[in-house]
Amino acid sequence: MLVIAVAVAGVAGTLDMLRLAANRLVVGTPVGAEIFGQSGWLIAGLSLLGGGFLGARSSRPAALAALVTFCAALMLLSLTLCTAASDLIAWQPPAARARLASGAWTALVLLTAATIWAAGRTGLRRAGWFTAAGLTTAVLLVYRSGAYDGLSLAVEYRARAAAVQAALVQHVALSAAAVVLAAMSCALLYLWRAGRGAIKIAINGLQVVPAVALLGGLVALVSGVLAAIPGLRAVGLSALGAGPAILAIAAYLLLPFWRGLEGALRAAEPESVDAATAIGLTPRQILLELRLPIGTPILVGALRVASVQAIGLATLGALVGAGGLGGIVFDGMAQFAPDLILLGALPVIGLSLVVERGLSVVEDWARRSQRG
Repeated sequence: MLVIAVAVAGVAGTLDMLRLAANRLVVGTPVGAEIFGQSGWLIAGLSLLGGGFLGARSSRPAALAALVTFCAALMLLSLTLCTAASDLIAWQPPAARARLASGAWTALVLLTAATIWAAGRTGLRRAGWFTAAGLTTAVLLVYRSGAYDGLSLAVEYRARAAAVQAALVQHVALSAAAVVLAAMSCALLYLWRAGRGAIKIAINGLQVVPAVALLGGLVALVSGVLAAIPGLRAVGLSALGAGPAILAIAAYLLLPFWRGLEGALRAAEPESVDAATAIGLTPRQILLELRLPIGTPILVGALRVASVQAIGLATLGALVGAGGLGGIVFDGMAQFAPDLILLGALPVIGLSLVVERGLSVVEDWARRSQRG
């Protein structure tokens, strides 16, 4: 942990923290940590102090002190970056942008990692959740106050707030629809006992097909079906849009669901199944009262993996006109606008982390419930 603290201090003194650009498309000129003034030394000092707390003693009070110190350093760094960005563009033309440089991103990542580490060392249940909730609330309050207005990313968001919010809703809908379709399809396919071997081979084989190639193949397939049966257009079926994207994403999600279902149904000990059969339980009762309750944590784990995978794959849905946050990412790539790319990518990362941690909590709770 002391290594991370030293790295933060080193990054603040050596790498570029901001870039001042004439507009949103150019790279801009680098600006070092000298623009921070005394705040830079305070951030470095807090980072070293937090590392010292964890390095000196492994007690809970030391971990709590380190957690508070790292949180303070993280918030001070973000506020200092925002203030510096506002100062840089204060006397520039309206199109000028001040964006985070490599040093700022590195320092933010290192301090975030140190904060997560310190939260884990406290030994308190849900310390990480409370820390994340507190920092998120603080960031939102600071954003509402206008302190972040000088950053290029905030400027980009203000210009596209409605589009980003609509894309976020579309992204969640695409991901959820694909997860539901994959789960239902997997359950139905598993009922075909004679074909399980062939189905498993096909599901595994799908994983080696590039996502873009599968999307293109589905578009061509649906186009052919529509050409053969034009009446399908009247019911809303289209070769482009959400339909092909959901089908492609669901195809990739079959593997985690299949493995989870297999593992869940085999989780019960053979002796327990034999005992249930001996007392007269039917196969349906054994499934509902023994196999599924015991296999619930495995099923939740499969749902967690599939959900995170769906959120990532839904980004590619924009290639076939399905919308979502991928549309913003690809717009940014087409315009060579880094902030626009981040505007689409950061919510995808945030969604993935929230879903992963949320379902991990449910999975842990299910395992604890089984242990009694």
